[in-house]
Amino acid sequence: MEEFIQVLIAGGIMLAIALVFGAILVVCSHFLAVRKDERIEQVEKLLANSNCGGCGKAGCAQFAEALVKGEVRLSDCRATPAANKEQIAKILGGGEVGEETVAVVHCNGGNACYDKYDYQGYGNCASCELIAGGVKACPVGCIGKKTCADVCPHHAISVEDGGYAVVDKEKCISCGVCISDCPKHIIGRIPKNAKVYIAMELCKRGCIGCGICAKNCPAGAIEMQDGLPKIDYSKCIGCLKCVEKCPRKCIKEH
Repeated sequence: MEEFIQVLIAGGIMLAIALVFGAILVVCSHFLAVRKDERIEQVEKLLANSNCGGCGKAGCAQFAEALVKGEVRLSDCRATPAANKEQIAKILGGGEVGEETVAVVHCNGGNACYDKYDYQGYGNCASCELIAGGVKACPVGCIGKKTCADVCPHHAISVEDGGYAVVDKEKCISCGVCISDCPKHIIGRIPKNAKVYIAMELCKRGCIGCGICAKNCPAGAIEMQDGLPKIDYSKCIGCLKCVEKCPRKCIKEH
């Protein structure tokens, strides 16, 4: 009986010590806790949550934290819709929202461009580019071996029968992964509401610098720079006159 009482006393002492240390831990966790800015979670919920990495961060959670800390700009995220960015700007007390954009491939040559050799290596553009600048005779033409399509997180790019990559603007989130991975650097961004874009290629489908598009643009939205047309989307009215007049059909409706 005496031994049993001793066991109970020892157990009671250990329980008391545990309760004291537990209370200390609770108090310490309250006063020493690292406070997480509640805006981070609010911002993360409004982001696209595609975790595409186009902003340079590992994912949307990391981007949200960096955005609240002021380490990145809201416009660095291309995937989040403008309406959501406006809400984020309000949460953060202002910020650059940026125009919604989509990616386009500035080439429509593909199979119309001659091959310099018969490529037998690993089947992507980056590998092909290592051999004499790629299989295509055009130094700035789409190789067509689907590197951009393979890396696109939303499957918005495909290489069709023409042999060159095409972007589906309805699926594109403008994350920029294809832009950075294209070895020819022929993928760029244009405003999502743009009506036309220029597809260049030094082949029988390429721009010849005739200037007909600039001469026939009623809004003066096209200028010739270094012998090639450049569209000012802030002036473009979407009349498609340039698409109609281009003799090489390298200005495309978007």
